[in-house]
Amino acid sequence: MTAVTHEAGAPFGAAPPGAGGEAIVTRGLTKRFRGGQVAVDALDLAVPRGSVFGFLGPNGSGKTTTIRMLLGLVAPTAGEFSVLGTRPAEALPRVGALVEGPAFYPYLSGEANLRRFDAADPTASRGTAARRIAEALERVGLTAAAGKRYRNYSLGMRQRLAIAAALLGPRELLILDEPTNGLDPQGTREVRTLVKEIASDGTTVFVSSHLLAEVEQMCTHAAIMRAGRLVAHGTIASLNAGTAARVRVETPDAPGAAQVLRGLGLADVRVEEIDGADARARLVSAELGGHAPERLNAALVEQGVAVRGLAVARPSLEDVFVRLTGEGFDVDG
Repeated sequence: MTAVTHEAGAPFGAAPPGAGGEAIVTRGLTKRFRGGQVAVDALDLAVPRGSVFGFLGPNGSGKTTTIRMLLGLVAPTAGEFSVLGTRPAEALPRVGALVEGPAFYPYLSGEANLRRFDAADPTASRGTAARRIAEALERVGLTAAAGKRYRNYSLGMRQRLAIAAALLGPRELLILDEPTNGLDPQGTREVRTLVKEIASDGTTVFVSSHLLAEVEQMCTHAAIMRAGRLVAHGTIASLNAGTAARVRVETPDAPGAAQVLRGLGLADVRVEEIDGADARARLVSAELGGHAPERLNAALVEQGVAVRGLAVARPSLEDVFVRLTGEGFDVDG
């Protein structure tokens, strides 16, 4: 890739300090469009090798623009970054990518589409094409549907074929932009399972999504974007650790339950309505802290509070996002 000098005087794509052990590293990465709109604002990111990394944020938060910069499709305005420890142009043969959905010929079979896709790659060996295409189809579970026309594929099969196209060569990094967008639950499960299988083989998977609950099920690490800026970054466990677990008690005696929980020292006691439930019942919740749920239940019963249900709600990525930004975004698609 031709070097372009950014505002600080270093070439785009030059490896930032400490880029050796990560699949992706960015330092101050910024994209400002004409008219002054800042799509990505001074992004500092480190994606560990071997991780399944969720890149999260609402639509318009800068996720796709960041991916386009990492793939050399868009020139940054400022900052530096590396992919697999080097410049994007040198790393791209080892990177597979699916950006903004697959595009295949509807009247050709899945296998025929992959043949044309592979033929367009100047670095691919013609002599190994048949073997590599067969291996890619097998890896995504489409061997039995290889001869089926693309137009007859389900949405999940189409996404898997797109991932197969990204895996036609040996890849150390796979970048997927919204891979489950628009899929039904079955297709979503198929893609989620496939991502985990690919990662188990040692490939780093970088998944951009606005579906927090989905990413939480398949990722080891995550970063959360908001309005072009990074607001959280770390392992899934460390991100969730910043939000307290809550105990939730369903009871017809909400005032009594709230009084007992406060008396035991629980913080942030709230009384909430229960949608669609008996109008006499309420949900009383509080931060669990170091209290054992079974002891709380015993204390409530001893004080004459009728308990219809008691559960502990562990923090989710949605909770983390709301805590950091004061707003939520699409969790279910």
